[in-house]
Amino acid sequence: MNKKYKIKPIIISFCLSILSFVGFAQVKLPAIFGDGMVLQQQSNVKIWGKSNSQESIEVTTSWNNKQYKTSSDKNGNWSLEVSTPTAGGPYEININDGQELILKEILIGEVWICSGQSNMYMPMNGYKNQPVLGALNDIVMSSNKNIRLFTVNKVTSDMPQDDFEGEWQESVPKNVANFSAAAYYFGYMINKVLNVPVGLISSSWGGTRIEPWISSKTISEFEFIGQKDMKKEGKHQRPTYLFNAMINPMVGYGVRGFLWYQGEANRKEPGNYEKLLSGLIKDWRNQWENQDLNFYYAQIAPFDYMDAINSAEIRQSMLNVSLSNIEGIGMACLLDVGEKDNIHPANKKVAGERLAYIALSKTYGLEGIEYSGPVLKEMKTEGKFLKLTFNHAENGLTTYGKPLEHFEIAGENKRFFRAKGFLTKEGIVLLADRVTHPVAVRYAYQDWVVGELFNTEGLPASSFQADNWKN
Repeated sequence: MNKKYKIKPIIISFCLSILSFVGFAQVKLPAIFGDGMVLQQQSNVKIWGKSNSQESIEVTTSWNNKQYKTSSDKNGNWSLEVSTPTAGGPYEININDGQELILKEILIGEVWICSGQSNMYMPMNGYKNQPVLGALNDIVMSSNKNIRLFTVNKVTSDMPQDDFEGEWQESVPKNVANFSAAAYYFGYMINKVLNVPVGLISSSWGGTRIEPWISSKTISEFEFIGQKDMKKEGKHQRPTYLFNAMINPMVGYGVRGFLWYQGEANRKEPGNYEKLLSGLIKDWRNQWENQDLNFYYAQIAPFDYMDAINSAEIRQSMLNVSLSNIEGIGMACLLDVGEKDNIHPANKKVAGERLAYIALSKTYGLEGIEYSGPVLKEMKTEGKFLKLTFNHAENGLTTYGKPLEHFEIAGENKRFFRAKGFLTKEGIVLLADRVTHPVAVRYAYQDWVVGELFNTEGLPASSFQADNWKN
């Protein structure tokens, strides 16, 4: 009997504690919301989470001491929008559903999502036997309270998820060393030039195709996608599986735009890739319900794949997308920094900075800078000569003293021959002894090649073909 009475207070206390937890459970937030996060400046940013069913939620932002109120639905889900000021911080956000949760060290600035395969994932400290050029010095100098980093852990799912694993980290050497190099160099330049906080969210996975990064709604529009074939390659290659697990949980988080560095895994289907890349851009903008979000991507660098597939074809597909009528996009060309025997070029600083040039010019309106290499404007035939002019070459072209060796021209018979090239005040003149009336041109249209043509700002021209003939 005595034992029975001794147990009762313990049971009662335990039950009361459970009831207390159920009645006043602290709000739960997805991982993307946390101490040290960066919120997009001068916008209405969405914040969401979970609480008890039909609970009153109050959110107070310290930058304006404004209080926002909402209620959770029957499943405990809630969301609201808060207005952000110009760049600054640190600030706090108080979220209260009966218990108080305070998010600290919040910065207001510019936020970019960075995604793709291994060349985007490649950290500052490199891969095994594959370094990032100059990384040690840049890691050592990387301490910066106004740059924040978030890496999404690798995971797959066949259904859209509402959370993933990751945390916001300050830019200090030990964190930067393990963060995406291309993304870091981009953010570093944006921070230095604009003098605003920058938040970089890296969600990428080496070796992956583009299809896993697209939502089911959009992927269903492409009849050529073979779902069964991709299931042989692993879950991380299945259509929608990475979008579901690594993108969907942050859909709606306030961002300025997206950076994309991927394409190697899709190089054997360049025609399809052109459609898929356009589809990905549309898809992510639709998911965020914001058609103004910027989308800038790196064209894959040349590499000797040692097979019959010419990777210049997918570089052309990426160029075609950049020249399409899609607003708010841009492509950084890397034709000059590829490595014959390394698919992961060491010069990631160039990749990040060239993406930053595009953003600084097209997104942030920085005047007086060039953001693109030369792009073919017009082609004219005059007898044996083919004359080319280029956009993004206002101050002319240069090869830095090297001969023009990678141009080919063809006549009506569609047979291409190596052409001699000469720089002129207007552009380039080409001729080949065996082509009497040239009608088509190709530049650097090989699997492995090192670009030789630049504008005087030092940005390379992409490889290109000015015909629609099939190889």
